Amino acid sequence: MRIFRTILPVLALAFAALMLARPAAAQVPFADDEENILVLELSTGTTEILMRPDLAPLHVERIKKLTREKFYDGIVFHRVIDGFMAQTGDPTGTGQGGSTYPDLQAEFTETKFRRGTIGMARTNDPNSANSQFFIMFNLARHMNNPRNPQGFYTVWGEVISGMDAVDALPKGEPPAEPGKIVSARIKADLP
Repeated sequence: MRIFRTILPVLALAFAALMLARPAAAQVPFADDEENILVLELSTGTTEILMRPDLAPLHVERIKKLTREKFYDGIVFHRVIDGFMAQTGDPTGTGQGGSTYPDLQAEFTETKFRRGTIGMARTNDPNSANSQFFIMFNLARHMNNPRNPQGFYTVWGEVISGMDAVDALPKGEPPAEPGKIVSARIKADLP
């Protein structure tokens, strides 16, 4: 018991020193730029997404274009897998549709797919992302597997508030009564 009373304070001091020695987390680019915040009014609540043009400029440009055209208004979450992700962006609600614009070239990065990460859905062709996207419920290491390029997906944003609204979406493939995007707006465009 005496050894624990001696070692415990030393360990606590070492841990504190280690924490102080770590570099501060870098400020995420665009975090204060309302032009890069997507506001989703979901049937379950409001979610805000920080778009990351530093990671995927073409994908962010597409999301902004479709949002400003009100493409996403009323679109359902057609695939919601508990503990994995919620997928939306298909105007047909089947997972087979997209916008009338051409598919996008992949913009892969080493950014991890963790809770709140937003990625573009695609077919087996890495360059087939169009309008569908998904929001991660949890960490998914298999989504960034450098030994399997077919396992890569483009990350274009992250939830910065309202993840509880995503968590509350009805689950299923497809859900019996799917949740939906009531409206999607760029924060800079809001009154």
